Parts: sequence; structure tokens; C-alpha cells
Amino acid sequence: MIILGIDYGDVRTGVAVCDKTELLALPVCVIKESYLPKLLDKIIEIVNVKNPEMIVVGLPKNMDGSLGFRAKACIEFAEELKSRCGIETHLWDERLTSVIAHRQLQMNGKREKKHKGIVDAAAAVEILQSFIDSRK
Repeated sequence: MIILGIDYGDVRTGVAVCDKTELLALPVCVIKESYLPKLLDKIIEIVNVKNPEMIVVGLPKNMDGSLGFRAKACIEFAEELKSRCGIETHLWDERLTSVIAHRQLQMNGKREKKHKGIVDAAAAVEILQSFIDSRK
């Protein structure tokens, strides 16, 4: 099943996708948009191209598992996305995904200054890969 992964942010939103076999998550893009209606339009464009059967949105829980302000914004985002595109949408714990993404970019020789533009897509990959791994 093709699944779209999203790391929703205030300024930048990372997008990833996996293949039909749910083996590997790959980055799609980083959307630089803070205005929610425009962001949703851009994600719908990606949905129309990639044709996912499911969407996974990262849920930024606090380290103690509680939900803060950012998590509530992600829940609202996921609900709005589902209502606009009609695709099954899941929330997935994204704790430490940005830290992991930064670490992997460093290990692959990317300089810290260049992380800003791609770390959100790498975090979306981490979210989606974790989700698809849990399904096996």
C-alpha cells in the first residue's frame, strides 16, 4: 500500500512516501508554507500525484507521553487533511524524529547549516519508516 508520511510544522512541512510493498520510505519534498489552507492545497497536489491509500501524520508527544500545544495543532491538521482528501489518516508518535534526522544527515556528510532545508523531509521519512516497520 502506498502511504504518505507528513512531518507538519509551523513554517516547513516534510513529506515522504513509501512504495507499495511498504519496504522503504523516501523523501518527497519540504513544503515552505505557514498558511494552512495553502499548505493543504499543496499536500492535496502531492496526494493527486502519489495516490496514497493512507496518510500518516507525525504526532509530537512530550517525552512523558502527554500532548502539548503542538500535538493538538497536528491533530487538527490531520483531521482537516482527512476531511479534504477523504483518505484514511493516522497519527504516529514522532518523538525524537528530528534528532534522528539531524544525526543521519550528519553521518551522510551534510553540514549542519544545510540541514534546515531538508531535515523536515528526513523527519517525515523517519515517521513513515517507523510506521511501516510497525505494520510488519
